[in-house]
Order: sequence, then C-alpha cells, then structure tokens
Amino acid sequence: MNKAIIAIAGAGLLVTACASDPYYGGGPNETVKQGAIGAGIGAVAGAIIGNNVGGGNAGTGAAIGAVVGGAAGAIRGSNQDRRNQQRYQDNQGRYYYCYDNRQTECYWENGQRRY
Repeated sequence: MNKAIIAIAGAGLLVTACASDPYYGGGPNETVKQGAIGAGIGAVAGAIIGNNVGGGNAGTGAAIGAVVGGAAGAIRGSNQDRRNQQRYQDNQGRYYYCYDNRQTECYWENGQRRY
C-alpha cells in the first residue's frame, strides 16, 4: 500500500513539474500551474484518505482527490491570472486586457479575443 501512495505522489509531482500552457506563450501560467499542483496534492491526500476510510481503496480516493484538487487549484490560479492582467484602452475608448507586455494575448472586456 505504501508503494501505491508513493507512486501516486510521484505522479502528482511529475505533473506539476512540467505544467505549461501552449496557448500562453509556451510558459506556465497560474491557472495551469496551480491546477496541476492542486491535482497532485489532491491525489496524495485522496489516496491517504481513501486507504484509511471506507473500503480502503486508495486508487478511487486518489482519483477523486485529483479532480477536486485540480479544480480548486485551477479556480485559484485563474483568479490570480486575472489579477496579473494589464488593462489597456484603444483609440476608440474600448478597454482590453493582455496577459503579457508584448500584447500578443489580448481580450476585450466581454472575453472575446482581440486580434
């Protein structure tokens, strides 16, 4: 049983180590990074709880923990990404937001992509 917990923890760490978003310039953003971290932590916690509670199934607990932890981490990271955005105004007075200083990833206030 300890081998299963170690394997699940290792898999969670591997997922968080290479978390990157190809749509965000290839580098990590907070939504992806914190979602992966949350999934890793949730999988480990779920495996431990699943092993000690109920039927003693660490795999089911790890899967549930990974889903819940990943969702919670992604929500937290998304909120952080929104705080990191830069707000700009075009020559017609409309506001848009960019994720980087080069203004390659920009969106209007309604969420549509600005090209």
